[in-house]
Amino acid sequence: MNRKLMRKPAFNALLGLFIVALSCKSTVSTTQVKPKTPQESVARFMVTEQVPGMAISVSKHGKLIWSEGFGYADITNKIKVSPDSTLFRIASISKSISAVSLATLVDAKKIHLDSSLYLYLPNYPKKAYDFTLRQVGGHTAGIRHYRGREFLLNKKLSISEGISIFKNDRLLFEPQTKFKYSTYGWNLLSEVIQTVAKIPFGTYTAKTIFEPLKMEHTLLDYCDSIIPNRTTFYMKRKSGGVYQGKTVCNEFKAAGGGFLSTSEDLVKFGNEMIHPKIISPEVLKELVTPQILTTGKSTHYGVGFFSYNTKNNSPKYSHSGGGVGASTLLLIYPEEDVVIAIVSNLSNVPISKLGSELEAFFVD
Repeated sequence: MNRKLMRKPAFNALLGLFIVALSCKSTVSTTQVKPKTPQESVARFMVTEQVPGMAISVSKHGKLIWSEGFGYADITNKIKVSPDSTLFRIASISKSISAVSLATLVDAKKIHLDSSLYLYLPNYPKKAYDFTLRQVGGHTAGIRHYRGREFLLNKKLSISEGISIFKNDRLLFEPQTKFKYSTYGWNLLSEVIQTVAKIPFGTYTAKTIFEPLKMEHTLLDYCDSIIPNRTTFYMKRKSGGVYQGKTVCNEFKAAGGGFLSTSEDLVKFGNEMIHPKIISPEVLKELVTPQILTTGKSTHYGVGFFSYNTKNNSPKYSHSGGGVGASTLLLIYPEEDVVIAIVSNLSNVPISKLGSELEAFFVD
């Protein structure tokens, strides 16, 4: 399939509506006609949701078959999005990357997923129940998520310092009895990784994942650094239109939501989950196998990956992400050998809707 799936005039017409929507702070609706191409689907989605910039990349059998940038990385300066160089916050897709980082230590027999967290972090405050790394990585340990305005924290903290935010809080429930999504759990896992590896988490992940997979545009989102090609991050007004989001510091929660990347780099990562090179197939299976609660109910989440079936009953691994100025989605279809990566620079976008539309084009 060609990278250009729709004639430019058609996209430009919708982009014109999109620019109007951003400038006049009103919602612009589009005709409810089923899109004929993936590119048309993206364009209409951007108009409806008022997304300033987006990049989408798709691979099949390990080869990039479509990769394109839409809209602007910076509205004011009219800087266009490029799928191979514009850096977006990938938010919680960081958990999937961190899961593979953890997996490299499992393969090296330095970490065991079913061992207690306290085996690796003996000084972490004792709770009413013990819990394992697998439970932490699968959101079944009972560790809490954000409270209040913690999501908007603009204070530079190390991973170790960030743990102080929640370390003295009680577990929300007895481990494995419930599923409760927790980014803070991944703070703990990154502390485990850098403690066992004896080098900083970001350095270890770069050496074990980014370098071998040639993810040359993936790095930590340092809030106090000027990072070339990093997009501007936007929020949506309730009345319509967008504005630049507040500055936040995400380094301390790197493993759960602190990386920047491009759509093309994420496709490279996604292909590791189909054709593993840096982790073993056995450990890969551990990451994508859903955990089962004590009630017998599936969480549809392994360690760092959601696991569902498509309507054709083939497996699908995925993770979405939401952050300040970020709505993202990574979709991996091992039987069809397809990876879809979607990154945008606007918060609170129903990105799964676009993912379903693109799945219909490339997988069904």
